[in-house]
This record gives sequence, structure tokens and C-alpha cells, in this order.
Amino acid sequence: MTTTQFGTRFILHADMDAFYASIEQRDHPELRGRPVIVGANSARGVVSAASYEARKYGVRSAMPGFRAHALCPDGVFLAPNMARYAEVSEQVHEVFAEFTPEIEPIALDEAFLDITGSERLFGGPLQLATQLKQRVRERTDLAVTVAVAPNKLVAKIACTLAKPDGLRVVAGHEIRALLAPLPVRRLWGVGPVLAQKLERLGLKTLGELVRYDSAQLARELGERAAELQALAAGFDQRPVVSARVAKSIGEENTFEVNISERELVSAALTAHADEVARRLRRAGYVGHTITLKIKLGQARTRRAARVPGEDGDEPVYPLLTRAKTLRLPTDDGSVIRKVALELWDAAKVSEPVRLLGVSVSQLSAAQQSQLDLFAPKARPQRQLGVALDAIRERFGRDAIGPAVGRFEKVTPSMRKKRGE
Repeated sequence: MTTTQFGTRFILHADMDAFYASIEQRDHPELRGRPVIVGANSARGVVSAASYEARKYGVRSAMPGFRAHALCPDGVFLAPNMARYAEVSEQVHEVFAEFTPEIEPIALDEAFLDITGSERLFGGPLQLATQLKQRVRERTDLAVTVAVAPNKLVAKIACTLAKPDGLRVVAGHEIRALLAPLPVRRLWGVGPVLAQKLERLGLKTLGELVRYDSAQLARELGERAAELQALAAGFDQRPVVSARVAKSIGEENTFEVNISERELVSAALTAHADEVARRLRRAGYVGHTITLKIKLGQARTRRAARVPGEDGDEPVYPLLTRAKTLRLPTDDGSVIRKVALELWDAAKVSEPVRLLGVSVSQLSAAQQSQLDLFAPKARPQRQLGVALDAIRERFGRDAIGPAVGRFEKVTPSMRKKRGE
């Protein structure tokens, strides 16, 4: 794998196979061999994970629930158990830590590991990857697919190609041959619209993209052209970031039924603000900017770009965002709620909405924030938040909180959240 062209790094990408569905099948043996679909158990839900039995019917992650039910009417549709999945995820990441401290979690079920140097302790990258797969199986009774390559891009692609329960090591001199026949959609950042534009230029594969005249591509795509050609050739210098700095902390919810009543909006924003504040305090952050996310309930258009293997007829709902930057940063749920409601009122939304979200950004360490001498209520209010956190830590997250209705998430998060 060591070449002067691609460097000497060894990056491992690990991705659990049908993670949520596999946990359900493991914990409930009667589900083994059946098409299990996690999520999409409501009209507004989307598929969070599909077992390989369900994938034979065309069901895939992020597919709308109505589409999954149509493709696999006899599937077993289960509500997500995120607490359980997070627990197993921690076990998996503890195994990863046995092989290297340089771990970049991407989601509950996948991560990048920089094993440069540590691979020698296990006899080489292949031996390390083999032992990692075995350890995950021993610890969790679940399968993980792994791939090792000189960079993150190639490791990710090779891991996808090796599924399920696969293992692949890609040497530097093998990269071009691996990537060349793949469709352009394999590249990060190439969505349906850009893929359609590239196809109009006659560029359907990564090999065709690499060979295309760079000057002409720059005229067509601008500054992105050089980066896309470099990625298509297998160049990717991004490091594995084991201590990622949070850019924002947020919470959102898709409703079972579109809402417009201010009382319901207020209840949702109160719950979100309280949760965001809790996670800010747990992560040790305060933030300056509060953002309100609104997804309208009426579809306006449908996707113009159609890519083989993807649904091209899914509705698109307009997304609005409103933000306000505070003079002093906060981790106070009441402040976050007040600003979020002000942003809602200022937005003057005239139709029902299907999703509301609240996030806080421009984060800094809580102990580094400047105190406002003219805000005597700030300290008691923060002490109240800390006390509520302690109660929840001991008796559970639902033990105490704002006096509002709770909203079950239709679209559960698949990411590892900061402060969660």
C-alpha cells in the first residue's frame, strides 16, 4: 500500500451491517430471516435501517415509509429503539479503541479509524482489520464490514463495495482501477443535480471524469472542477479527526400531522429548547446564535434529477430558517425558547408545518464565556438547569422537564450527537 503517490497512511472505515435491524434480529430471534424494517412505522416516517431480507424487495435507508410499505407489505416494521442502539454503539466503539485512539465517529454504526503505525502491532493492516471484525462479533454478536485504504474516500467506497460482512484492503496502486468504473454519484458532494450535469457532459463514471479536459470542466463547474477530478482519481488528504469540535447542537422533530396552532408550536419549541440546553451543558458549551428550522407541510415540487437506482418522485417540502445572534452566549433553555418563539412569530408562517427544529451555534467553552454583570437572574437560572440535569442523570431523562406535551420523533437521528 505504501507508495509515493498516495502516501503511507492506513485509514480503516468500519460500517455495521444493517445495524438497527440486526440488533432487533439479534435481540428477538423470531425476527431472524424475516424482512425487518426499522422506522417508517408511521405515515411520516422514513426507513432508518432495513435488514438484508428487506433489501431484496428494494427497501433502503432514508426511503419514505409509504414507499417501503408498498415494496414490502409483509415486512416487520418496528419503531426505533434509539437508546438500545446507542448502547450497542458504545460497545462497538470500545472495540475500535482497542486498535487505535484515532477514531472519528460518523454515526452510531460507522467510523473512520487512523491505524497508521498501530497496524504494525497486529501484523499489518489486513491482520488488524481481521481481528477488529472478530472482536466486534465476539462483543456484540453482530457483523461489521471494514475496509483499509490510504485515505478516507477510498476506504469508505471500498467498505460499501465489500458489504455485507466483508473485508477489503486497497493498496495505493489499486485505487485507479477500483474507482474508474464507479458512477460519479459515489463521490461525496455529488448529488442528483450535479450528477445530472456531469452526465450531460457525457461523464457517467469516475474514470471518465478523471480523463475529461480539466479546463473545459472548470468552465462548466467553476472552482469545484479541480476538487472533483482529484477525488475521482483517489486523492483525499482529509485527516481522521478524533476530537471534532462541535459547530452546533440542535434538536428537531417531524410531526405525525402538520401543525399550525401556536400552542402546539410553543410546546414543540419548548421541548426542543430544553433538550438543546441540556446537551449544551453536558458538552460544556454555550452558544451565541439560535436558529429556528421550519419545514412547510405542503410539497411544492418534485426532484428534477433522476439517477438510476434512486427514487425520483419523492416530494420536496420548502425549508425555512431564521436566526438571531445574542450579545452573550447561553445554555439556558428559557432563553433559547424565548428567542425561538420570537423567530417563529417574526417568520409569519401562514400554512401548517411538518417539522420544527431549534439549534444553537457559534459555540464556545462554558467556562470561557463572559458574565453579564447586569443580568442577576442568569446565574440562578443556570443553577436550575444544572439541578434539572442532575435529576435526569439519576432518575432518567423523562423524570422532570417542561410542562409540555412530548413529541415522539418520526425521524430518529442516526448520528452521534454532541452532548448526548
